Parts: sequence; structure tokens; C-alpha cells
Amino acid sequence: MKIRCPICKEMTTWEENPWRPFCSERCKLIDLGKWAAEEYRVEGKKEEEEDEQEKGEDS
Repeated sequence: MKIRCPICKEMTTWEENPWRPFCSERCKLIDLGKWAAEEYRVEGKKEEEEDEQEKGEDS
């Protein structure tokens, strides 16, 4: 199966690709660096909102 690398957009194969879904170790490390630098974010509640909800439940 052919897939497109999410970092460099080059076409690569899924089968026998140790870096999938990336085309190379370089692209895999670029993606890891973006997570480490907090360039990607997962939507969720802010910590303050969670703390306030927990306090309301304890009452």
C-alpha cells in the first residue's frame, strides 16, 4: 500500500517500512521534535477547569 508521509509529503510504502507512517527516520524525528516543542496539541479541558469541577463534586 502506498501512503504519503505526513511530514515531507513524499510517497512511501506501508509494508516493510520501519518508520511508518513516515518515509524515513528523519521525518519521524521531526515529528517527535514537534511534539516535544508542543507544536501539536490535543484538545481538552484546561487544568483550572478540571480543578474547579473536582472541587464542586467534593461539596
